[in-house]
Amino acid sequence: MLAPRTDILLVSACALLDTDGRVLIAKRPQGKALAGLWEFPGGKVEAGETPEAALVRELREELGIEPCERCLQPFAFASHPLEDGRHLLMPLYVCRKWDGFPDPREGQDIAWVAANELSNYPMPEADKPLAAELRDRWTGTRVID
Repeated sequence: MLAPRTDILLVSACALLDTDGRVLIAKRPQGKALAGLWEFPGGKVEAGETPEAALVRELREELGIEPCERCLQPFAFASHPLEDGRHLLMPLYVCRKWDGFPDPREGQDIAWVAANELSNYPMPEADKPLAAELRDRWTGTRVID
């Protein structure tokens, strides 16, 4: 029997949806890995954290908002090999309720984007299938990428 992988990087991400059905994405700032690419906000799950608790912490730190943990709805996940040999596992949650106004606090640009326009923004490989799933479910159309 094979042992489970110990080189999995668990990262939680969130699709914040506004009342117009737009999704908030953030551009990775210069000096960080994958700089210049757009992604769903979130971050690494630390030891002892649940993916939901990590996401609440990351959204506070990155955007200054207070999401309701009970309002985080599991949506989809990405499983993607990384260049350093590790493997990324990234659950994407949808959130429609939070307190405060998103304010980028780590030098990143943010944009509210219609789901059917997400493909116009360059994204990391792991985010692309999640963006496509959002587009397909929210617009009711399936596009073959």
